[in-house]
Amino acid sequence: MTLEPFAMAIVAIAVFAASVVSGIFGMAGGMILLGALLVFMDVAPAMVLLSVIQVVSNGWRAALWLRFVDWGIVWRFLIGSSVAFLLTRSLALLPSKATIYLTLGLLPFAAELLPKRVSLDIARPGVAYAAGALILLLQLLAGAAGHILDVFFQRSPLDRKEIVATKAVTQVSGHVYRVLYFGSFPAAFDAPIAGWEYLAAIFLSLAGTSLAAAVLTRMTDGAFRIWSRRVTFGVCVTYLARWLWLVAVP
Repeated sequence: MTLEPFAMAIVAIAVFAASVVSGIFGMAGGMILLGALLVFMDVAPAMVLLSVIQVVSNGWRAALWLRFVDWGIVWRFLIGSSVAFLLTRSLALLPSKATIYLTLGLLPFAAELLPKRVSLDIARPGVAYAAGALILLLQLLAGAAGHILDVFFQRSPLDRKEIVATKAVTQVSGHVYRVLYFGSFPAAFDAPIAGWEYLAAIFLSLAGTSLAAAVLTRMTDGAFRIWSRRVTFGVCVTYLARWLWLVAVP
């Protein structure tokens, strides 16, 4: 079974747009794509498809900016996320669509309420371990966490290229863990996706990521931080409205 032509067209646009946004800001792309997939698919297969696309997108982005990666942050982040995966795998919880839209809409606002005195600078060794564990937990139970991860990076001394490059590498591991997690549910194969659809999505993801690299090169650090916030909160408001619709309309 494959997606209907109209759904395929919408998903294709979402894949390309999400890759461009992720490639520029290193976040929000997963939120955009997941929201589109959940309109047409159940949670488990949507999560698996999202994760496969995001592994390719983030992997290509990491390759484009590899020389800017802070590997010290990456290894500490991976240790934290690996511990979190082992602990949460035994729970085997499958969130509902409404829950995912609600958490996607609320988490960035919650992050903004954190006191400024709380140090979330991911460049600090201890913070990187905690960030890895927290982000992986949110990816599994809330669907996406790039906007929360962004808080850790925005409060660091890294410049825009180092942020995008380092985040891309850390996110690859999270998406691989998400494939393993949601792929273990029988429901993940209730709506199988044709092989050519995966290939088309991967091609669009690579194209969007490559285009974003050119945009990021021309963007200033100030514009990068301002538009990161605007894009995130614009998507959040949309998903809170979607959550209200799901709750109000059976």
